[in-house]
Amino acid sequence: MSNDELDLRELHNPDIPVPEEMQSNVAITSLSSLYNWGRSRSIWPMLFGLACCAIEMIATAASRYDLSRFGMEVMRATPRQSDLMIVSGTVTKKMIVPIVRLYNQMPEPKYVLAMGACASGGGPFKEGYNVVSGVDKYVPVDVYVPGCPPTPQALLHGLIMLQKKIEQQHLGVGASVPWYGAGPSESIPVPVLGPDVIDPRHAELFRREALKGRATPTVAEALGLNPEAAAETK
Repeated sequence: MSNDELDLRELHNPDIPVPEEMQSNVAITSLSSLYNWGRSRSIWPMLFGLACCAIEMIATAASRYDLSRFGMEVMRATPRQSDLMIVSGTVTKKMIVPIVRLYNQMPEPKYVLAMGACASGGGPFKEGYNVVSGVDKYVPVDVYVPGCPPTPQALLHGLIMLQKKIEQQHLGVGASVPWYGAGPSESIPVPVLGPDVIDPRHAELFRREALKGRATPTVAEALGLNPEAAAETK
């Protein structure tokens, strides 16, 4: 059975009878199925990598594994043209800042695939002083691909799982497609680098609490260069 015949069988709705002599020329389906069928086979991943998993991602895009069979071979160099972020490698606390910024720049609908043990949960560097224990703490992840590093076959399986997830979305169910018929979603706050990566919405609270508990003023406060901070400590 050819790929075209498989696609037609997946797209066709068997609940509505079609004469046998017309089944090879006519397909009866729903708008959601047709829409998701087209989207799931025209995904544009963003071209960026973080660590050793990126080498496996590059191998997956090579001719041996033929990623174009799934309609995902067009890797775009800018987030404005991408709808899939493959986080391939160790996510450090310094790198999570541009990752969130890139995610916010991607148009809806957009998806995230965590490739490898490091992106999924920290990997062998979990609890390290400079590594984030899973990128899902900052951006929503749709598919996890385990391995250290995962093979190209594992990444292909993860991409197929993403296709199946897209095919299950329904335009009539708002919770399934929150981006459909709505305005742009609220951007995820870009993390602030500090002793640990913190949410910028809490940065001001942490600063005020630190000023209250400090016994001695800083040099700038003693010289009168920062009167606002000096007034808060009194």
